[in-house]
Amino acid sequence: MQASPPATRQETVRFAFNSSLPIFFGYVILGTGYGLYMHNLGFGFWFPTIMAAVVYGGSVEFILASMLVQSFLPGNVVLITLVVGFRQFFYGLSMLKKYRGAGWRKFFLIYGLTDETFVVNYSLSIPKEYDRYSVYTLISLFDHSYWVLGAFLGGALGSLIGKEIPGMDFVMTALFIALAVDQFQKEKDHLSSTSGVIVTIACLLLFGKTYFLVATLLILVAEYAVIYWRQAKRGDQNDAD
Repeated sequence: MQASPPATRQETVRFAFNSSLPIFFGYVILGTGYGLYMHNLGFGFWFPTIMAAVVYGGSVEFILASMLVQSFLPGNVVLITLVVGFRQFFYGLSMLKKYRGAGWRKFFLIYGLTDETFVVNYSLSIPKEYDRYSVYTLISLFDHSYWVLGAFLGGALGSLIGKEIPGMDFVMTALFIALAVDQFQKEKDHLSSTSGVIVTIACLLLFGKTYFLVATLLILVAEYAVIYWRQAKRGDQNDAD
């Protein structure tokens, strides 16, 4: 049986674009909400577009937007970004084998590894006639462009409206309530969710509004590290048995 000829550049682009389409509507809608939220905070229409292009961190971008209008504390920014985006570390480990051999494209593949892009690239079955590294890179590029497009549309729409949109300040709260509920439903046990609430309230009472966030993040990182270490140790013991 004769092998299929290598796919052309146009065919590769078409395949990657079709594979990225499930992400299109979600990213454009969320990105538009992000752009409108930035407008409500007082930023020009171009600012969310630049933020979306450079930061590309999803929920981290919403957090940074709110922090930009407050007293700037670099330590808080670093800790929040680390904790919120720490799951990307495990995505990276899962994609090591698939991205091995990608050469210079690996840098962008790492940068563009969001939750949704990870799901698509990790589960995608790529026919042999396509260069898989080109497909992975194009999907990551398309997904990124959808997010930037949404942020631009939101910022431009906010500028056209020209005035503050009532209720947009609740976007951050609504986003994290939705994320928390979704995570709570997926958990096998609710240890992390319960401890997160308890630790947050305790730190707020002990350290006050100024320092409770840093204290909470440090305690939770230490707690999750211990939990992960115990689970890994238990897994090693089971393998030994």
